[in-house]
Amino acid sequence: MPTAGLTLADLAPGMQATITTVDPADPGVVRLMVLGLVEGASIAFRNTAIGGDPLEVSVHGASISVRREQAQSFGISLVLPREH
Repeated sequence: MPTAGLTLADLAPGMQATITTVDPADPGVVRLMVLGLVEGASIAFRNTAIGGDPLEVSVHGASISVRREQAQSFGISLVLPREH
C-alpha cells in the first residue's frame, strides 16, 4: 500500500487523477492492472455504490468497479481543472 499521499479510495465523484504507484501484492489488484489501472494512467472517478463500495472509475474510456480495499493500493496525483 502506498505509504503517503492520496489513494484512489480518497477520490470523490468528478475528480480526476493520475496513478503514480501501484502495490500489486493483492491478486485482485493485478487483475485491475490488466484492465488498465497502471502507473501513469489517467482516471476519472465516476461514482460509488450505495454504502460507498465499490467505486466506479473511468480509465481509457471504460468504466471499472474497484473495491475500496483494493483502491487503497493505487497511489494517485490529482489533476486540477484548467482555468480558462
